[in-house]
Amino acid sequence: MQNSMTSRVLVIGAGLAGSEAAMFLARHNIPVVLVESKSLKLNPAQKIKNYAELVCTNSLKSLDPNSAHGLLKNEMKSMGSFIIEKAMEHAVPAGDALAVDRELFSQAVTEGIKSHPLIRVVEAEASNPIELKKEFECDYVIVATGPLTTKSLEDWILKEVSGDDFYFYDAIAPVVDADSLDLSKMYFKDRHKDIEEGGDYLNAPMTKDEYYAFVEELAKAEKVAPKEFEDWKFFESCLPIDLMAERGKDTARFSCMKPVGLEPDINGKWPYAVVQLRKENLLGSAYNLVGFQTRLTYKEQVRVFRMIPGFQDASFIHLGSCHRNSFLNARKLLDFDLKSKKYSDLYFAGQITGVEGYTESASMGLYVAFQVLRRINGLEPISFPVETAMGALVNYIMTIEKPCPSNINFGLLPTIELTKDQMKKDRKKIKKDLVARRAQDVFQSFYSKLD
Repeated sequence: MQNSMTSRVLVIGAGLAGSEAAMFLARHNIPVVLVESKSLKLNPAQKIKNYAELVCTNSLKSLDPNSAHGLLKNEMKSMGSFIIEKAMEHAVPAGDALAVDRELFSQAVTEGIKSHPLIRVVEAEASNPIELKKEFECDYVIVATGPLTTKSLEDWILKEVSGDDFYFYDAIAPVVDADSLDLSKMYFKDRHKDIEEGGDYLNAPMTKDEYYAFVEELAKAEKVAPKEFEDWKFFESCLPIDLMAERGKDTARFSCMKPVGLEPDINGKWPYAVVQLRKENLLGSAYNLVGFQTRLTYKEQVRVFRMIPGFQDASFIHLGSCHRNSFLNARKLLDFDLKSKKYSDLYFAGQITGVEGYTESASMGLYVAFQVLRRINGLEPISFPVETAMGALVNYIMTIEKPCPSNINFGLLPTIELTKDQMKKDRKKIKKDLVARRAQDVFQSFYSKLD
């Protein structure tokens, strides 16, 4: 039996999952070798060389303890999550959501990783995890390279682990310079919070004519075309705004542009649709367009997005883009502790396992590191109850027949039957509250009894 005095773990990738896994193990006195290639070459979606970069948006979603995302965060905090800790330290106002200053957050994660005495950072590109494990004299490997795994490592995974069908597509929302916006046509208000004045989100309301003209241009604007060997396969929970426009003229109005919780104009007319903006940093010098992931060419993004009220002279700090993501068929290739069925000392963590979202990715890094720590200490792997958020996520990726990356949501947790009296009230809210309360109780009971 190995123990923490002799075991060493190799972690490949210093994104959210890799950083979380490395710090969890190091904090439990396990030496870690962390291999990261960002300093050598950024991938197409990356902008900075610091670790745990938030590529698509700066929001880690809801903190509400009765929401699915809030449940997951609370479970992670109970396990000592490094990522949630640093996110809270560098949060920016975002209503009941956890949004962060991206640069300060990534800088803090990087400094924490590099300063830990039990974490050795190696700046190199990994291509064969099994050979690297031998080279650095490690006992276990955690591959946490995210959905944009480097070509050499992706080739190894395709050949040795996954076979074909190893990708989906994701898109990034643009960020606009706050000083270039005409705030007279916009106002601050949280759409989903009952606040009479102000709020953390900047809203650009649209009339019916403005909305339909905007959607028409989105649908017919020039897009970046997939390469010959590629086929667009998007997450339903993260569709490009232009794809929504192509699906139907009202699709976006019932999604990210839904006009709820707003204000009437000076003539008493309510907005027909809205574009919502969220702060990128504490200074409020930049905003990202919530839900505006896009495939549009850069030129077309500037042209079409300047149709948004208040955007006529908008200057974009960076524009949106679309990129290929890599995901494993976890049900077929991994055990429930996310260990490879083929290589007993090889684990996968983060988005590459089939989850979607920042918090979800970090949680899988935490989950795998927890399982590796149990193994090092001579304990058997243990399933998290499906009634918990983390257990529900793992259960989803391990049971879904056709892989489809998913965020945490109440649909993944077992339902609760309501009484006749409860059925007469707000059934949806009551059911969510009961599921959330059960998840909290089950996780607390489960985790407090562990070795």
